[in-house]
Amino acid sequence: MPLTWGCGSVFIYTVSNAQRKLTKIRHKDGMQSRVQNLVLAPLALLLSACAGETADEPADNLNQDPQLARALNDPLMVDPDLTWRNESNAVIAFRDGHPLPPFEASDVAAGRAREAARLELLEDGQIPSLPAASSGVGSGALADLATAGSIVEAVGSRTDCIEDLDGDLRWSTQLPETSSIMPHGMVQQAAGVDEGTCVIRIVRYLTPAGLDDALEYHFVKADRARFRIERFDLPEAQIRGERRDQKMAVHVRAGDRGMTAVDVIHWRK
Repeated sequence: MPLTWGCGSVFIYTVSNAQRKLTKIRHKDGMQSRVQNLVLAPLALLLSACAGETADEPADNLNQDPQLARALNDPLMVDPDLTWRNESNAVIAFRDGHPLPPFEASDVAAGRAREAARLELLEDGQIPSLPAASSGVGSGALADLATAGSIVEAVGSRTDCIEDLDGDLRWSTQLPETSSIMPHGMVQQAAGVDEGTCVIRIVRYLTPAGLDDALEYHFVKADRARFRIERFDLPEAQIRGERRDQKMAVHVRAGDRGMTAVDVIHWRK
């Protein structure tokens, strides 16, 4: 069953966070009313954008709107130094006639992402070298897969949990430290489940850092968590790790606009 993530959930998510902000305002009635209008006015744009949708409209992608995904991670568009933060309480605002700018790689952006990642890794000691790739073949390429279920099947994760998967960007904030997103990473899609023995996280993100830098970051994180790790170059660059009752897979490839695309899948056996 395809996994979907719809516009309606974005509106509810946004309103609930706006309401929490309003409860903190303690001014006179007139001022409070003006503040409320200022905070909630942008949300009307989201509501009007969703007006044509129906609750049971089918869709195939984990996330139907990459532009909206970037909006949910607004600090990524404003200041790359804030990309690691979880701005779950931020109100989403859109300026009419001012679309979000495209996120493109550059030498400067790649250098900043690589430096931030290495500084984070150095906090826990020397950075171990990325191992040589195995001569074998890893799990199938993920580039052309559009649903969470197909990704789960491709990496050999828990197919019995596919029906319970939930497509929502909030799962990108619930990754274990072992599989955390690189600094300056921009989340595009996310899905997951945490029901009984079904515990899975699936996150797709872009980084301006190079392919080897992304592999190194995820390898070091998994290695320090005592995962047994294999690296493969075929059918696409990837590392696979296993530890006691957990498994993880990270696939890396060239993305759009010079970015590096990364898929992170972490699950309980």
